[in-house]
Amino acid sequence: MKAMKRLSLLLGAVLTLGWQIAAQNPQQVTITPVKLTDNIYMLMGQGGNIGVCFGEDGTFLIDDQFAPLTEKILAAIGELTDQPVRFVINTHWHGDHTGGNENLGKAGAIIVAHENVRKRLSTDQFMKAFNREVPAAPKAALPVITFSSDLKFHLNGEEIQVFHLPHAHTDGDAAIYFANSNVLHTGDLFFNGRYPFIDTGSGGNANGMIAAVEKLLARIDDQTQIIPGHGPKGSKADLEKYLSVLKTMRDRVAELVQAGKSLEEIIAAKPGADYDDTWGSGFVSADFFLTLLYESLQEK
Repeated sequence: MKAMKRLSLLLGAVLTLGWQIAAQNPQQVTITPVKLTDNIYMLMGQGGNIGVCFGEDGTFLIDDQFAPLTEKILAAIGELTDQPVRFVINTHWHGDHTGGNENLGKAGAIIVAHENVRKRLSTDQFMKAFNREVPAAPKAALPVITFSSDLKFHLNGEEIQVFHLPHAHTDGDAAIYFANSNVLHTGDLFFNGRYPFIDTGSGGNANGMIAAVEKLLARIDDQTQIIPGHGPKGSKADLEKYLSVLKTMRDRVAELVQAGKSLEEIIAAKPGADYDDTWGSGFVSADFFLTLLYESLQEK
């Protein structure tokens, strides 16, 4: 009972933080462009990092943050190109990556995502990690093109490779690789320098997350520029460090679970004490990350 009470309080605190993020006054948010190549940029604002590729074939957008920020996002893109947003691809279904779908869909953009993203967006969801109900998205926000495994776009002189990584952050994750420019957008498979959120309630799993990161690393090299779901622009070395932390923390928690320790005992043991000050500084605290790992390890 004590463990459940502590978990409830912990998730309540995270929920409060999540609502603060979503409800932040959009006037206070700055959309900051980060140049990767002449026609590929990362946009940092509030929520998941956005990828932008523009050229004669139009603008290709990866994720779109929250609905109140659409005007600012489009203004930032307008400083880079006068080409309209032609395609939007969602890396997964969470609202800080899909919140602008409706606005962009109504403006004529074609929304693309893994089939599980459409399934989740089109029906009421319950995020158990935050004890929050998420209503179904309106029709204009739904992906109109879905895929089950892989997909390619040939736009703006790029071969854009989209590939599904199952049961990782969620059950609908996609990473996007610009093959000609050696740029990778990972979605929330990669929180650069931070503990990640693993949405076990949406089919995510720590072991799947680790397997996904290993697959990402197999595709890239030391010159690859990485747009993470959250955090600053990354490199292969950053992703390798992240994988090391994930594996180490998974193994430490697994050892405690096998020893019969409860969640409360695992949190009290602080198995990530050597990482927590740095890696627990994002919205996923050290205790919350331990909870997510514990939940993953309970799955058969």
